[in-house]
Amino acid sequence: MKNAERSAYLVFLIVVIVGALVALAGSQGGSQVAGIPIFAVLVGLVFLIQWLVFIPSFLQQTEHFYDITGSLTYLSVTTLALILTPGTDARSLLLFALVIIWALRLGTFLFRRVKKAGKDDRFDEIKPNFMRFLNAWTLQALWITLTASAALIAITSATRKSIDIFAVIGLLVWLFGFGFEVTADAQKSRFNANPANKGKFIHSGLWSKTRHPNYFGEIVLWIGVLIIALPVLRGWQWVALISPVFVTLLLTRVSGVPLLEKKADKKWGGQEDYEEYKQRTPVLIPRL
Repeated sequence: MKNAERSAYLVFLIVVIVGALVALAGSQGGSQVAGIPIFAVLVGLVFLIQWLVFIPSFLQQTEHFYDITGSLTYLSVTTLALILTPGTDARSLLLFALVIIWALRLGTFLFRRVKKAGKDDRFDEIKPNFMRFLNAWTLQALWITLTASAALIAITSATRKSIDIFAVIGLLVWLFGFGFEVTADAQKSRFNANPANKGKFIHSGLWSKTRHPNYFGEIVLWIGVLIIALPVLRGWQWVALISPVFVTLLLTRVSGVPLLEKKADKKWGGQEDYEEYKQRTPVLIPRL
């Protein structure tokens, strides 16, 4: 077995183990159905959905269902969390609504982007390789599990608390983050749709305050979700703290900022206006 293939199997094993540990921890003190923790059922379903859709995607060598599957998984498991958990309260309904709104918006945005581009070049090299392509879907399952963990653990928790200051503050933080992200995406879409901007980079609107305003908004909105969830977390359920931490690390260290910065440097690096833009504009935290 080659080193690359061995590494792919190792990644798969590690991701599945991490998902299982999060499912176990988040299930402590949570509601059950037929004696099985609801949160654990949801995590298992997240992975199962990705693997099932992977099969026809690999056979057809297409990544067109990747992003939409992720969004539909968020919608499915969040809805199931609300349906399966007894004693639904206002906090659970609020968390449910925020995740659903976010997933619908993101799913629509990504689907339109891939449809317009015709493909996602991130998958060009890995699609032919069974394990590498499978790992992409398995990592998406872990992404969904960790990102939504705060909301899902709170919704399925056996602890109930009425709407309080945490819910109000969390909602305001979420609204700010969501609005920031949506506005940034809309500004960039309008910029790219203008033929006069072909080959240029955007540095107006929110993009003049930070080089990645959409990612900043994404991080902030998940912090808002965690704030709403905090009052009902008990014991090992505090693993939910990983939600905004994971989103931040993912976007700033793995697949978000580093990839786009590298791509932008390759395209516009050396241009005076681009170098000036990089000098005066923060990478993530907006300049006041």
